[in-house]
Amino acid sequence: MKTHFLFFLSFAAVFSGCKTYDSRIASRETEYLDGRVSVAKPLNVKNDGYDPVSYWDGDGVSGSPSIKIFLGEQRAYFYKSDKLVGVSQISSGREGFITPTGNYKIIQKSKDHISNLYGDYVDAGGNVVKTNASSRDPKPPGAKFRGAPMPYFMRIVGGVGMHAGFLPGYAASHGCIRMPEFMAETFFANVQHGTPVQLLR
Repeated sequence: MKTHFLFFLSFAAVFSGCKTYDSRIASRETEYLDGRVSVAKPLNVKNDGYDPVSYWDGDGVSGSPSIKIFLGEQRAYFYKSDKLVGVSQISSGREGFITPTGNYKIIQKSKDHISNLYGDYVDAGGNVVKTNASSRDPKPPGAKFRGAPMPYFMRIVGGVGMHAGFLPGYAASHGCIRMPEFMAETFFANVQHGTPVQLLR
C-alpha cells in the first residue's frame, strides 16, 4: 500500500472540483461541518485541492464491495472482494456523539440528503437567526428549521451514515462519518443497499 501511495503522489493530476450544494458546506463557521475542507488530487477522481491520504483506484475492478472504518485511525477503507481499492479520511462522532462500532450494512442511499435533526433556524428571508442548532432546540419567534446538507448520504444504522462534509483532522461530528466530497461521491456510486460496513475502534 505504501508503494501505491507513493505512486499516487507522484502522478496525481489536478482535476476540476465538485459542485457546492449549500453555502454552509463552504463555511468554517458551521460547527456540524466543522473545520477545513479535506480535498485531494487522487487518481481517477475529480477534486479541487490536495489530500495526502484519500484515493480511489477501483474503477474497472470487479468484486463485491465492502467498507471497513477504523475510528481510531479516522480512515475508511473500501474493498472489492479482498482487494483494497480506496481509502478516505473521515471525521466520526465526537465525545457525547460517539459513532457506534459493529457490523452493519448500507440501508439507505440519498444523494441530496438533508438532516432533520441538525442545522440552523432561519427567518422568513432565509437569514440565519440561530446557527448550529438542533430541531429539538426552542424555536426562535418567527423562525423555521433548515436542516444541514449531507450530500451522498449512506445510512448505516439509526441516524448514522457516511456523507460529504468538512474534516478538521479529528472526530468532530454528531455521530456520522464525514468524508471529503469527492470520496463520498465515489463511495456512494460503488455501494448498494446491503453493502457490508464494519465499524471498528
